[in-house]
Amino acid sequence: MPERPPRRDDARPIPQRGRPDVPRPDLDDEDDGVFTVDTRGRRRGGSARPARPVRGEQRARPEPRERPVRRERPDPRDGGDPRRAAAPAPALRPDGRRPAPPRGGRPVPLEDGDEPRRRRRWWRLIPVVILLWLAFLVITPFHAWNTVTRVDDAPTGDRPAETKGNTYLLVGSDSRDDLTREERNALGTGAAEGRRTDSIMLVHVPAGGGKSVIISIPRDSYMPIPGHGSNKVNAAYSIGGPRLLVQTLEQVTDLRIDGYLEIGFGGFADVVNSLDGVDICVPFDMDDKKAHINLKKGCQVLDGKNALGFVRARYSDPRGDIGRADRQRQFLAAIMKGAATPSTVLNPFRYWAFTHTAAGAVGVGQDTSMRDSANILLAMRGAGNDSTLSLTVPISDTAYQTRAGISVKWDTDRAKALFTMLREDQPLEAPPAGTDGKPSGG
Repeated sequence: MPERPPRRDDARPIPQRGRPDVPRPDLDDEDDGVFTVDTRGRRRGGSARPARPVRGEQRARPEPRERPVRRERPDPRDGGDPRRAAAPAPALRPDGRRPAPPRGGRPVPLEDGDEPRRRRRWWRLIPVVILLWLAFLVITPFHAWNTVTRVDDAPTGDRPAETKGNTYLLVGSDSRDDLTREERNALGTGAAEGRRTDSIMLVHVPAGGGKSVIISIPRDSYMPIPGHGSNKVNAAYSIGGPRLLVQTLEQVTDLRIDGYLEIGFGGFADVVNSLDGVDICVPFDMDDKKAHINLKKGCQVLDGKNALGFVRARYSDPRGDIGRADRQRQFLAAIMKGAATPSTVLNPFRYWAFTHTAAGAVGVGQDTSMRDSANILLAMRGAGNDSTLSLTVPISDTAYQTRAGISVKWDTDRAKALFTMLREDQPLEAPPAGTDGKPSGG
């Protein structure tokens, strides 16, 4: 058996790769563990083997070192200065872990900063809402205009020459054809058949931008009707409709009528109800059984039924047909005033209901444009104030005996002078003589 080689004093431990850096043991300590002898470079034939550690002894493990606190560099986007010392990291949790950062990598904004952003967003929406509202106000009348009924009003034969200003014919028809029996009873219109005019007005809009003029023509005015002799003017409408009525008035006034607008009988009540009533100042107590009204003197809100009776009443008015013409102008002015109030314009449901109800209650001539209708309605809105003159054709007798019955006779000279001023588009700043509805007796 070969002898074991003597122990060399220069034996040293072999460094262990991949293992923790264990402190080097003291060689003078006899109680330390056995070392592994470096036998590299020896021949393979050598029988020397590295010593094995004694069982029961465990290799010493290094104590875990405390990790250095990592200081995060402040984010310049959060207002920090990267050149300055970083703020200390947040304290560790009891389990030794650092609190997780907020999701998204950025700190959650403060609630106090959300309010200005919301306010800015609201301010940005205001112009959009205003533009949408203006578009609604403009588009709605155009949509309603497409539902208006067209009537044949163009007269045949020779017509007066065109003038600088525009003259329109506004007619209130008392036709019951579109009303049911229940509606006739509720409105007190009676059961008369056929078409008649309940109000006739000429509306003149000067070209130079002066005051508009509304001239009421009593429906019992006696005049020649082309092809039918002389009769009351409302007979022209009954015989030949809008066309013969336009032809009759053009022949008598020598004014060319540029547009035609007709309001149906039932339309009066429907338009008023779409506005939730109109403000009317009743000039005197009106108890008219034929008009189905009993109104007291004073300003009040009238619904559709009472408003219709107010404009139709004739026998309870001491001025008869002349007084009714004044009330009709007053009523139409109240309609237009109610249509322009904020409660109508700012209420989309009421605005839509009014425009479409009004469109369904009127008829316009074949050549009457939307602009012509707007001119008529704007002139009616100014009735009774400084922007529009409300007149009555000069008359001489309200009890003129004719073969057609008691009629209204015009004051020929004054009426001719009035129509000449309109034909020449002369500005009118005050009512001419004889246009107050009082008979001149001449």
